[in-house]
Amino acid sequence: MVKLILASKSPRRRELIEVVSDNVLCVSAEVEEYIPEGMRPQEIPSHLAKLKAESVAKSYPEDMVIGSDTVVILGDKLLLKPTNETDAFVKLRSLSGKTHKVITACAIVYRGETHSFYSETEVEFYELSDEEISEYIKTGEPMDKAGAYGIQGRGSLFVKGIKGDYFNVVGLPIAELKRKINEILG
Repeated sequence: MVKLILASKSPRRRELIEVVSDNVLCVSAEVEEYIPEGMRPQEIPSHLAKLKAESVAKSYPEDMVIGSDTVVILGDKLLLKPTNETDAFVKLRSLSGKTHKVITACAIVYRGETHSFYSETEVEFYELSDEEISEYIKTGEPMDKAGAYGIQGRGSLFVKGIKGDYFNVVGLPIAELKRKINEILG
């Protein structure tokens, strides 16, 4: 059986990858996550996932290495992880009452080849009061998440509905990932 190496330190992705396989090792990808100038927001997660996977694959040439990255896009604006509480507030205020896209890309490196795909989910938020946003920020939950919220935690209280894969919003589209792995292994 092929060992899966998840190029991530995310506890959420670690839990999710264990649904895909029991034979998993999680290794932090120590790469500079740079975004080339002029890159469209929809292309960024694929670029970053590939950087992570290919970096870790150098140390695990016999295994299947999976890198992933998630972004939140509102209109044509990219909402990355907040830099501080004020930034988190601004991001959440901008999402209030609107529908945004969550894109998670996966790059799978196996036997010297890189295979990539991405999944897109639409998420609609309720109208949020300033008090709701401030209380949520006080929990600390939004500070390490794209778009400043976690759908699997207290951020779920803001979600009016989703169209697409829930696990994509959490950070790893596991059903599609499992199918891609099976396809690669033949």
